[in-house]
Amino acid sequence: MKGILGKKIGMTQIFNEEGTVIPVTVIEAGPVYVTQIKTIEKDGYNAIQVGFEDKKANRTNKPEKGHFDKAGVSYKKVLKEFRVENPEEYKVGQEIKADIFAEGNKVDVTGITKGKGTQGPIKRHNQSRGPMSHGSKYHRGPGSKGANTTPGRVFKGQTEAGRMGNEQVTIQNLEIAKIDANRNLILVKGAIPGPKGGIITIKETVKAEV
Repeated sequence: MKGILGKKIGMTQIFNEEGTVIPVTVIEAGPVYVTQIKTIEKDGYNAIQVGFEDKKANRTNKPEKGHFDKAGVSYKKVLKEFRVENPEEYKVGQEIKADIFAEGNKVDVTGITKGKGTQGPIKRHNQSRGPMSHGSKYHRGPGSKGANTTPGRVFKGQTEAGRMGNEQVTIQNLEIAKIDANRNLILVKGAIPGPKGGIITIKETVKAEV
C-alpha cells in the first residue's frame, strides 16, 4: 500500500479544462524518509517506518537519536508505519516524495479534527432546544436521560455534554486533483479533517469505486 505523511496547508480552488471550479485542500506531502523496514521473518508483519519533518537535536532523546543515526536519517518529529507487500523494494534512508501518487488517484486521508473543548448536547449531538420564551425556564438543557425507578440508571452511550472534536477521522475515496512534485504539494478534492498545520496521513484507498 502506498502512503505518505504530510501537513495541511489550507484550502483553495482550481479550474479544470472545462472551466469548472474545484475546491481543493493543499497538502505538503513529504518528503518522508524510511527509518526502519519490518519483515514477517523478524517482526511478524511487513511494513516500513517513515519519518517526517525535521526536529532539533536538543528536542530528541537518546533512544530516538540512536534510532535515526542507525538509519542515517536526520531527526524527525513524526514516525509512522505503512504496511507493504514487498518490503525488499525499500531501503533504509530512502526518500519518498509526493510523486508516488498521480493525478486522478483515489486516496484515504486521515487527520485529527479541530478540538472544540467541552460542548453541550445541542452543539455536540445536534439535539433540539427547549422553548426560548421567558416563562419556559428551560432553554438549552440536556433533556431527559432515561426512566425513573426502572432501570434507575442512565444507559451507556447517552448523548450528553462532553469533549467535542480532537478525534482521529478518515475521509475515504478522495480524488487527487493535482500534484506539484517540485514543491511536494498534493491537491485533494474537497475538505479533509484537521486545522492548518495539522499532520495528515495519505494512503491509497481501500474502497475504490468500481
